[in-house]
Amino acid sequence: MKRLFFTIIMALAVPCFVFNMADVKAQGWPAQYEGVMLQGFYWNSYSQSQWTRLAQQADELAQYFSLVWIPQSANCGGKSMGYDDLYWFPGHYDSSFGTEDELRSLINTFKAKGIGTIADVVVNHRKNVSNWVDFPRETYKGQVYELTSTDICANDDGGDTKKWATANGYSLSSANDTGEDWPGMRDLDHTSANVQKNVKAYLHMLLEDLGYVGFRYDMVKGYSGSYTEMYNNDAKPLFSVGECWDATKVIRDWVDATNKTSAAFDFQFRYTVRNAVNNNGGAGWKNLGRSNGTYYHKADGVTYPNWPLVHNNYEAGAYRQYAVTFVENHDTERRSDAEQDPLKKDTLAANAYLLAMPGTPCIFLTHWLDCKRDIKAMIDVRRFVGIHNTSTYETTAEHLNYYAVTTTGTKGKLLAVVGTGTYTPAADYVKVLAGYHYAYYLPKSMNTAWVDLPNGEYEGEQQAMLTAVSSNSGAQLVYTTDGTTPTASSRKAASGTKITIPLGTTTLKVGLLFGSTVSGIVTRTYKVEEPTPFTPYTITVCVNTSKVGWNDYVNYHSWGDKRSGTTWPGDKVTATKTVDGQKWFYKTYQITSADDYVNFVFSIGTNANANQNQTVDINNVNTDKYYEISDQRNGEGKYLVSDVTGSHTDIRLVRPDTEKREDIIYTLDGRRVTTPSRGIYIVNGKKVVMGQRVR
Repeated sequence: MKRLFFTIIMALAVPCFVFNMADVKAQGWPAQYEGVMLQGFYWNSYSQSQWTRLAQQADELAQYFSLVWIPQSANCGGKSMGYDDLYWFPGHYDSSFGTEDELRSLINTFKAKGIGTIADVVVNHRKNVSNWVDFPRETYKGQVYELTSTDICANDDGGDTKKWATANGYSLSSANDTGEDWPGMRDLDHTSANVQKNVKAYLHMLLEDLGYVGFRYDMVKGYSGSYTEMYNNDAKPLFSVGECWDATKVIRDWVDATNKTSAAFDFQFRYTVRNAVNNNGGAGWKNLGRSNGTYYHKADGVTYPNWPLVHNNYEAGAYRQYAVTFVENHDTERRSDAEQDPLKKDTLAANAYLLAMPGTPCIFLTHWLDCKRDIKAMIDVRRFVGIHNTSTYETTAEHLNYYAVTTTGTKGKLLAVVGTGTYTPAADYVKVLAGYHYAYYLPKSMNTAWVDLPNGEYEGEQQAMLTAVSSNSGAQLVYTTDGTTPTASSRKAASGTKITIPLGTTTLKVGLLFGSTVSGIVTRTYKVEEPTPFTPYTITVCVNTSKVGWNDYVNYHSWGDKRSGTTWPGDKVTATKTVDGQKWFYKTYQITSADDYVNFVFSIGTNANANQNQTVDINNVNTDKYYEISDQRNGEGKYLVSDVTGSHTDIRLVRPDTEKREDIIYTLDGRRVTTPSRGIYIVNGKKVVMGQRVR
């Protein structure tokens, strides 16, 4: 009764507030946020970023990432990374990355694992349907949404759109663009009530129907930041970040224009890291403590240094909460067809610095795939220390050949050293992690055991180094490998000991032993399998062109994640063979790994005109294929293609094995399986059809 009485009195004593959510301001990005974000794509990552493929990785990703940013997910009228957005509402969400059902399943799977999905939102511009100024008409929940020519900025494309519109009987908006003109497509007039209505409905749908938790706004310099504030206050995403690719002054002004309802990518952080690893200006790793040059702001006649938003020298860290830091993205990476502006080396050191600093780090998918073990271990240390987006740091040492920072989290400190040189920290720090040109140290006062090998699945026996982080010189390490809690009588090891993680599943627990007390226990779980050898093999890709009359040759334009692409329009193929009484052009390709594949476009003509006689894209080919080119074209004028491999196949048929043997089996997308169902697999490096009766 006393507890109930106290509760009633407190309830009466506290003023009663009624909140109208319509009046609540969007937060932009949470303060003291400890999460790490993954950019779940790179340019042309049509295979790696398939919705189904990302969903299969949810268990692993959830251990390290709180957010995953995925490509713009609606249909763009053809193969696309999503930045030529055409449709906005459900019913048109079969994209280059999968179907609408697969997208919904991915977002729900991520949510169930504790991952929030960030939508790529492209509302600066929009693609047209059939001419320069028309847009799709969409119906969503009984409401019709359609932009018209009067929703296009008056000065779009430097006035070229208006000239065309006038000549063809259309009118544009009377308002000029509120930001920079983007010549690729029609710039939307965000002063238009109709544009605002469509955008607001679109954003609500992303959050409330598809299940995204936040937005990454594309090309935000193309319209005033005040409209981002309007849209975010209306939709109230948990997270919002804008791509304001510019000087620090411009980025800060944009964040302010949104009334801090959105964060921004910290481009100058990225550039200082690039300057350091690429040794720009001959300053080497000292570049991490320098601004990326200066920016002259014409409006006020002042020259501003380009400090990263998270840097101590920029507003004393006041904008760290609104800084999403990164070291590479899809616009800076090296591509097969463009040099871009990539990091040329020291990817590990760059990510080590990124994950040791304040701001919300965004890891690039390519780096995650290439450096997964190291990045996992870095995130383990960051989380253990409790580093968040508004943490403080100090520069501990700087030199041409190295740079050291000490960052304070909610649970301790992390000293990170990056560079080619050698730096010896104070005696009260212990090294817990090291790799190529980077090292992480924890203060002995944190009193914990540490294991440098992160959780995960591995091939072949692994080595894990055990470290005692302790202010007690007599502390020992004790550990178990069966998941039981270590005690004073468990196996003992000196700090720096490497133990072998054998084949099978191991739950390693390591603790500090001082006297008879065990504390500071850390746990790691490993699944270790035998190394899986792969035998490269050759595939043959055959094309029948009888329906389109390509009788003399076919251009095979090819590319893939693990191979250099051909120069458009590709290899001119004249070799033919007759199969089942039909003429087939053919070319062979070498598949070099379990996740290797080839993409194709077939055509005739030259670089100048082959686009007038080309097929749609054919993706993820890693087995023998027979394709027939149809005389029908899609809405973009590209010939449709039918896969008729089942009717003309040279693939070996095998009966199910009744004898036990050590087959190494992969699915066609590179996943190892032990109990395959019916279908085509890679077995011991050979293509086979499993479970099919041989007649």
